[in-house]
Amino acid sequence: MDNSRVKRGISLAVLSAMLYALSTPFSKILLEHIPSTMMAGLLYIGAGIGMGAVALFRKGTGKNSEDRSFTKAELPYVILMILLDIAAPISLMFGLKMTSAANASLLNNFEYVATALIAFFIFREKISPRLWLGIIMTVSACVILSFEGGSSFGFSKGSALVLLSAVFWGIENNCTRAISGKDPMIIVLLKGIFCGGTSFLLAVFMGEKAENLWSVFLALLLGLVSYGLSIFVFVYAQRILGAARTSVYSGLTPFFGTALSLLLFFEIPKPRFFVALGFTILGAWLSSGDTPIFKKKNKEN
Repeated sequence: MDNSRVKRGISLAVLSAMLYALSTPFSKILLEHIPSTMMAGLLYIGAGIGMGAVALFRKGTGKNSEDRSFTKAELPYVILMILLDIAAPISLMFGLKMTSAANASLLNNFEYVATALIAFFIFREKISPRLWLGIIMTVSACVILSFEGGSSFGFSKGSALVLLSAVFWGIENNCTRAISGKDPMIIVLLKGIFCGGTSFLLAVFMGEKAENLWSVFLALLLGLVSYGLSIFVFVYAQRILGAARTSVYSGLTPFFGTALSLLLFFEIPKPRFFVALGFTILGAWLSSGDTPIFKKKNKEN
């Protein structure tokens, strides 16, 4: 694989992680004004609206789009992707309401673990010893943070729901990988229409209502950035790096999210946070070292 292409894949994966990290802390704020299921729906609807605008712009400029049609073999992955993307954000929003934004951001690291393991055991994606070590480093960081103390972490109902959402998204990431050869914009549009629409209709059926209109617009904007653009970039990164390796860089999301949560909610990080951050950085470095960029350098040495 071309080194410049791999570097581009790594940059896209990190950018995706940064964009998605905005979701948890800002969703925590908006959940004070919008019920959980409706919030989950608005995030994906916002993503769909944004990508719809991009589609119209692309059509207006006459730029040729990538392959949009799905084969018969790909349809099960599309259906499962949609179902998981309905369940995951609803589970996350309910869990986020019961725990702190920083705690939820850290627990989201389990998404990376689930993604990598499913890619290995089910989709037979190759994981080298060095990449396994990167996985272990990230899991270690998660364990350090998870068992920091009862005041900041506990296997409460909220924590369990956040973990469940991470598992859902881990499975969904691999489904998305199976169709990543299609136009990423179409994938995001599908999620916006079906996932967002279903969750929103479910919220209406349950009698949920937003307190004010401005919170709805902010939720849509957050969805455009943290779900729409993030997924759009993530799919391109998966094409280059694969699901397992891309998920390594997605493992940085909880730390971006936690750092932002600490700033927004004026929380002071404890020493273990920085220890865990070191483990995650080491994990990302080990995983990137498994790419042709570093292999070439090692051969030259």
